[in-house]
Amino acid sequence: MKTFIINSEFMGIGDDKLGAKLTISFFRKLGLLNQQPDFILLYNSGVKLMSKDSPILNELQILFNNGVEILGCGTCITSYKLDEKINVGQISTMHDIVSVMTKSDSVITI
Repeated sequence: MKTFIINSEFMGIGDDKLGAKLTISFFRKLGLLNQQPDFILLYNSGVKLMSKDSPILNELQILFNNGVEILGCGTCITSYKLDEKINVGQISTMHDIVSVMTKSDSVITI
């Protein structure tokens, strides 16, 4: 089982504009691959990518429709006031996130 962790709306640390471009590019390329992760776990500002205003909402929806489980930290979603704006995946608990991480053969932080 392969799991990707997204802990920020920006890929990498430094220039946020560049990080936003990298995030979009990463998810567009990921959607084109035959081998995709089993889970995508989002926490901290990464949960913003699940919202209706996300620049990668379409890409996440495609991954979700292809069977990738997308879980967002409920505490984080509430903290960012996104409870009514989540458009893809499901709101989860830290228990769920830890459980998936410990059961995964491969955990990759993006």
